[in-house]
Amino acid sequence: MNFFDALETRSADERTGAQLQALNGQLARVAAAAGACRIDGKALADLTDLAGLPVLRKSDLVAWQKDNPPFGGILTSNIAHIFQSPGPIYEPGGVSHDWWRMGRFLHACGIGSQDIVQNCFGYHLTPAGMIFENGARAVGAKVLPAGTGQTDLQVRAAADIGTTAYAGTPDYLKVILDRAEEMGEALKITKAAVGGGALFPSLRAEYADRGIACLQCYATADLGNIAYESPAMEGMIVDEGVIVEIVRPGTGDPVPEGEVGEVVVTTLNPDYPLIRFATGDLSAVMSGPSPCGRTNMRIKGWMGRADQTTKIKGMFVRPEQVADLVARHAEVARARVIATREGEMDVMTVRIEAPGGEPARYEGSVASVLKMKGRVEVVPPGSLPNDGKVIDDQRVYE
Repeated sequence: MNFFDALETRSADERTGAQLQALNGQLARVAAAAGACRIDGKALADLTDLAGLPVLRKSDLVAWQKDNPPFGGILTSNIAHIFQSPGPIYEPGGVSHDWWRMGRFLHACGIGSQDIVQNCFGYHLTPAGMIFENGARAVGAKVLPAGTGQTDLQVRAAADIGTTAYAGTPDYLKVILDRAEEMGEALKITKAAVGGGALFPSLRAEYADRGIACLQCYATADLGNIAYESPAMEGMIVDEGVIVEIVRPGTGDPVPEGEVGEVVVTTLNPDYPLIRFATGDLSAVMSGPSPCGRTNMRIKGWMGRADQTTKIKGMFVRPEQVADLVARHAEVARARVIATREGEMDVMTVRIEAPGGEPARYEGSVASVLKMKGRVEVVPPGSLPNDGKVIDDQRVYE
């Protein structure tokens, strides 16, 4: 078995010892910036002591960054880019070797120096495009920085240069493949590294039928790669550069193995130390190592949100955005965002309680506030359920 590096097959004791040493280095870096992350920098005697430190949430970063831009006073180094994600939250990015640790995932996908990667993640403001480009460099692959949209040009480029691998959201590859068939072009893509949304089994099976091996990773703009699939496709293997805890939602208390809880991540990247960063995602620890031979902890992958924040079409939609949408129109009492699937595509429907009016009246606000277009339905006041839910994810993940 060809592994990315020797770290992937360490013993549990080796990994624990190395992580504890790296973690204590991170705690010292964080404490060097006064008050950052509410941590005093005191060294820990054991990794289990990590559970006694406070949880850091996105809302904390938003508040800190307003008071101390751009990164809230967290000590950073070797930063080449500044990105913006909804919130807004600003994230640093570096260009050194495998800065976001995405190379490990691309290597597991079989992508290497022989490949040309069509990178269909966005390059504007948000970091996903650069995250995957940095990972492609780490495995020696060439990159077509395609970004999103302009599907006809994407097909033309893939056919002309012989793209062999795809990186992007799970469903956009299908858009490219379907359009290539319509244009009479036979593409050479045989590998796909996807993220930014759920990879549904039916879609993975369709890609397999077309001769494409598709694996997914779990990454965020703040943390980089957290966990990834290997060809064994039995859960997701936690990356070697992070420490993952599964905690009871709303607390920092770790749950027993197998119990579903919120994913909390500590990154060991010295350039941007985040300690116990709460992702808002739900998952659970799986027992035993992966059959592929990698020995790190496995998680079951994305199992929903600990709060109502939901990813639709690769973009997060947050409750505070829905509140902003309502506030923009005096006649609107409430609104609800509903995520569904049609075929293999995400669909967003926004139901707005108002005494009347055409949906077109609100389409501009929806696109502006939620950062994507969706269907708009105007419903009578009092017709939305009285359950406190503003984002309803109705997609089925099994």
